[in-house]
Amino acid sequence: MKNCLVIGSRGSQLALRQGEWVRARLMSLSPELTARIEIIKTTGDVKTEPLSVIGGKGVFTKELEDALLDGRIDLAVHSLKDLPTIIPNRLTVAAICEREDARDALVLNGVPGRVGLSIANLPEGAIVGTSSQRRLAQLKHLRRDVAVKELRGNVDTRLRKLDEGQYHALILAAAGLRRLNLESRISAAIPVDEMLPAVGQGALAVETRRNDQFTIDLVSTLNHEATRLACTSERAFLRALGGGCQLPIAGYAVVSDNELQLEGLVADPHGKEIVRDRVVGPTADAEELGSRLAHQLLKRGGDRLLAESKPSFLARPTEWH
Repeated sequence: MKNCLVIGSRGSQLALRQGEWVRARLMSLSPELTARIEIIKTTGDVKTEPLSVIGGKGVFTKELEDALLDGRIDLAVHSLKDLPTIIPNRLTVAAICEREDARDALVLNGVPGRVGLSIANLPEGAIVGTSSQRRLAQLKHLRRDVAVKELRGNVDTRLRKLDEGQYHALILAAAGLRRLNLESRISAAIPVDEMLPAVGQGALAVETRRNDQFTIDLVSTLNHEATRLACTSERAFLRALGGGCQLPIAGYAVVSDNELQLEGLVADPHGKEIVRDRVVGPTADAEELGSRLAHQLLKRGGDRLLAESKPSFLARPTEWH
């Protein structure tokens, strides 16, 4: 039996908050156990280029997985949306924790949340900060007039740039702001019918070695089955499309009793065209439902839109009008 677990985490304030939450939960469930956090720098943390340039798959997770594989850490805490849909054979996702708010959030300088505030209220030609192709495409589909400007850095850095006037608005994950106790900065939660979230957004994944049964048994107590089923379907959808977090793909599933509803979309990089659909079925078919929806979208033109998207990353400008 292990006396101390080593938890791998990125070093950002949000990642550490998530790692500390997992550490506290595990220690409360097993008071005889101690756990500490080991900070692991990932490619996405070190490099400052746009994610579209350095590559989207695994840039925030590979080094954590390497540390798991070589035994430096016992488990890794990820934002699930950062974790590729295919992971090394020797590793497993032992738990997907209960999901926070999966929606995107509109953040404006000095504008508190209020009923009726939305993307439609942005001033003409507003500069909006995001580094997400998914958000960019859906935003431009709603508002052709806005300018979308590249945005990197941790949450505090992004908010500082907004407050300095470099942007009129930001689009961030509501879950991250809530976990950092920055809910007051959310000017409006964007409805999913306007902006469909990223696959896995708002959920935490805890990854372990497949042969470490002690850690798997302990971590599995953090699993939230409804969230796991929803995210299993979303990740199957993304995997069937061959996509990652840097393609304009979105997917969001909701579980109610034994029924699962999955909605997904594929867009062109400029948001001129979006193919969107949904499937409904039993939760027992979560993975199959994700694959089915992907094939529906591919048949309706999603394959063409994805083919158009991939070359654009290499020459993507920092600002889109």
